[in-house]
Amino acid sequence: MRRAFSLLGVLIFGIIFASLVSNYDERQTLSALAVHYLTEVPADLGAPNVVTGILITFRGFDTLGEVAVLFMVAASVGLLLASDTGEKTLSRNSGSDGTGHGPSELVRNGAEVVLPLIFLFGAYVIMNGHLSAGGGFQGGAVVASGVMLLMLAYPSGSINHGFLSTTESLAGVFYVLIGIVGIAFGSGFLDSHILPRGNFGTLFSAGAIPLISALLGIKVGAELSVIIDRFRS
Repeated sequence: MRRAFSLLGVLIFGIIFASLVSNYDERQTLSALAVHYLTEVPADLGAPNVVTGILITFRGFDTLGEVAVLFMVAASVGLLLASDTGEKTLSRNSGSDGTGHGPSELVRNGAEVVLPLIFLFGAYVIMNGHLSAGGGFQGGAVVASGVMLLMLAYPSGSINHGFLSTTESLAGVFYVLIGIVGIAFGSGFLDSHILPRGNFGTLFSAGAIPLISALLGIKVGAELSVIIDRFRS
């Protein structure tokens, strides 16, 4: 009987998804709202990447909320998974899998070659988020992936949580301060016009958007690195 109900549920979902796919009609023209933002963001903010311009300026409060949620996740994971210092040191000295076998030579040598490229690419994604696909969140995640590879290659190594916490806190404070400066001297929270727009399409352009994106990248990278380290045995 249970199998019959399962098959019936799968059949119902299959019919629903089939109807959605059959009735799907790809939009051939942009909506009026899309046209508005595609023209307003480059003209007003000077950012070729419309998505980054919207997330950092027009949706500044939403982005602040997302960063706050990530901070609460990092704090919660640290509270739940933080172990005794002696136990954690013993576990790390035993090897990455707890059996006394460390990472292979291939992993360590590969990490030494790839790690600089990962961190460089993460910085590139952060700094060029207003020009091409990327931004603070994406670049911070790339940097955190490099930290995870570093932990896999050197499981007995330690991460300075104090430094990461201080860096993350300072990035968050400066992020909020820039938002307040936008309210005081601009037209709203995180208004990018507090800095000169510069030449369209260049690295130092789009007002304060590159600076805000850099702060987001630092904050996200530090928080995700702490979360990843807390999941180590």
